[in-house]
Amino acid sequence: MFRNFNRVDARFLLLVSAAHAIFYLIAWHYKHIYNGDSHEYIYMATNIKNAGWFYAGNPVLAVKEEFMTLRPPGYPLFLCFIYLFALNNWIVLLVQNLVSIFNIYLLRHTITRLGYLKRYDWLLLAFILLFPSQFVNANIIAPDILLQSCVVAYFYFFVAFMQRKHWRYVLGMGLILAAGAFIKPVLYPVVYLHAVGILAYASIHRSALMRTAICAIMPLLLIVGYGYVNYERTGKFHFSSTQSFNAIFYYYNFYKDEYGVDMAEQFLHAERSHVKELPTFLQRYDYANARGMQLLKQNFSSYLPYHIGRSLLVFIDPGKGELDMFIGLLTLSKLYDVYNTASFFNTIRDKGYAGIEDYMARNPTLPIAAVVLFFNLLRLAGFVLFLFSKRYSFRLRAFIATLVGYFVFIAGPIANTRYFIPVSLIVIGTAVLGYQYILQRQRNKAIIATAGNL
Repeated sequence: MFRNFNRVDARFLLLVSAAHAIFYLIAWHYKHIYNGDSHEYIYMATNIKNAGWFYAGNPVLAVKEEFMTLRPPGYPLFLCFIYLFALNNWIVLLVQNLVSIFNIYLLRHTITRLGYLKRYDWLLLAFILLFPSQFVNANIIAPDILLQSCVVAYFYFFVAFMQRKHWRYVLGMGLILAAGAFIKPVLYPVVYLHAVGILAYASIHRSALMRTAICAIMPLLLIVGYGYVNYERTGKFHFSSTQSFNAIFYYYNFYKDEYGVDMAEQFLHAERSHVKELPTFLQRYDYANARGMQLLKQNFSSYLPYHIGRSLLVFIDPGKGELDMFIGLLTLSKLYDVYNTASFFNTIRDKGYAGIEDYMARNPTLPIAAVVLFFNLLRLAGFVLFLFSKRYSFRLRAFIATLVGYFVFIAGPIANTRYFIPVSLIVIGTAVLGYQYILQRQRNKAIIATAGNL
């Protein structure tokens, strides 16, 4: 990756590093470096450090089985490793910024193998620098940047495998995928899809079937093994208790938009109260999952379009809420205040165009969000151009569409830019590839025209 490092690469890294340094200093100034989940990761890291206890709850309160498996151990172990040297979250953020810089450079290296020309660094940098969520999330105590590392590395290994057909890249894909699942459970279902896809490919092409099968199954064994560990601890074979929590919480926003905030609050309170009354973790987990499926069946015709529509918004979401929280304009307490968090379109719906002035007074970051939204639309257009470009193999385009589509769909009604971070760099890189052909063709025409005038 650094074999032919030159001045162009150094300039690219310098600009990316400068952007990260600016946001690190902003974080240092405002000190809003935690989100609603941060304390659970910190609890688990300190519990591991102090007692070797993999538990995401407050150790002085009564033990709850949900907190035993709420957070997988990957990110807490990352925190714990740093805490061994210094119990300082600013060092954690410094490391996360370095990881983010690496992710960006690895993405650039990967698309270079697909034909990316470094003369278009200006476009790649524009899409990266005008996506503030990359830098905001690098400065939050949360696992999203590390998860992004795994997804970008998975993309890199896939490209390498398609080009070189060597089994070690399949092994790399599987292991990095399993590592990502242990950082954040959203990735663990992909391990099963990965195993099926790799086995199908090896079977069709009769390419080192046994060796490839071992590589495909190995990450599955890690996931199943961790599920068994959780069974021993809680009495339920599962990967993370987050799944059962989200099975019901997905419908909160649906009820809020369909029936109003009061109805949504009543719904969520009633469901969570019922779950809490169940005596065992096994019953609570199974009920939440079953209730989620029941709600889906009852509201299928109205919920599914809503889920898809809300999911697709992550492609263009400018991350205004994250930015507002990062600089202190929005707090977790205000997040559930309907007046303070009313969207632009909801404000117009409720107050008409007279509400625009009120909205702008409450949202001083609106001009920034508007610029980011514009570039997100350009990025989406470039991504679509890439997906329909026959210059790239169907297998590559199908792989990227499936990977990105999975993360977009799984986000659902609770989607925001944080859920898009794992695949955001891949979308940015492929969007640049989508535009590159058009830009290169225009450049060639200009060169021919210039030569013809000589």
